[in-house]
Amino acid sequence: MTTITTAACARPPACDEPEFAALLADAVADEAPRVFAIVEEFGDRHDARIAAWGMAFPERAELVGIYRPLRMTLTAPESALPLFTRDNTQARLVWAAPAPETPDET
Repeated sequence: MTTITTAACARPPACDEPEFAALLADAVADEAPRVFAIVEEFGDRHDARIAAWGMAFPERAELVGIYRPLRMTLTAPESALPLFTRDNTQARLVWAAPAPETPDET
């Protein structure tokens, strides 16, 4: 499922609201990009900071910088590493762990 139309139609709903919400939640979970960070390590594990956040899609990765105006599309998350590696600074790709599920507050 990649298309959701908002156009009104004369047909009755395919299912009730809770079931439709569950279908949408499942579709989003199945198609969600993986979130990653590019972390700059200073020295030999002396210090580090997150330099950019990204989203990995099947065919590309999107990256947004934190400390400088930077936005780019890459073929893969690993392609960003050379851009953040300098003298005495090593770049690391760190995958964000999924957030723990919390019960709905209803």
